[in-house]
Amino acid sequence: MKNIFLFLFVSATLFSCKPNGQETAKIDGADSSKKNHLNYYGEKITADNAVEAAMIYSQIAGKDSLDAKLKGKIVDVCQKKGCWMNVDLSNNKTMRVSFKDYSFFVPKDAAGKSFVIDGRAYNGTTSVEELRHYAKDAGKSDEEIAKITNPESSLTFEAKGVIIYDEK
Repeated sequence: MKNIFLFLFVSATLFSCKPNGQETAKIDGADSSKKNHLNYYGEKITADNAVEAAMIYSQIAGKDSLDAKLKGKIVDVCQKKGCWMNVDLSNNKTMRVSFKDYSFFVPKDAAGKSFVIDGRAYNGTTSVEELRHYAKDAGKSDEEIAKITNPESSLTFEAKGVIIYDEK
């Protein structure tokens, strides 16, 4: 009898567990017939109160930096390690997202997937050296990299946590 209870307890425990870093949830506006798996990177964050990424322009206007939680689509990801990603801000604009203290990465195949990021947005300047580094990570040719000769003023984001949604 003890063995049966032990077996039931262990079975219930195993079946109630999900893979580490994954949950299933409904995404606002998504097809409700599909299941969406949430994959967490960095600090475990929530999607609560996340605003569309394009809203960052109006939120940061007149400021050097701003704590923010954003959602949207991933445009591309570093193909070397997954150490940065570019996200869509609409109107053919993107924003580079790096990860706090270089302490985590995202999958290299995350382009096109939905995300939520929580962290800090910055208005700043990206050096020529850093722009060339990003271009190399993105797989640009030596000729394309050599054409980068000026620093770039841009909006960037340092994420402490990321959620990427996989639609199944």
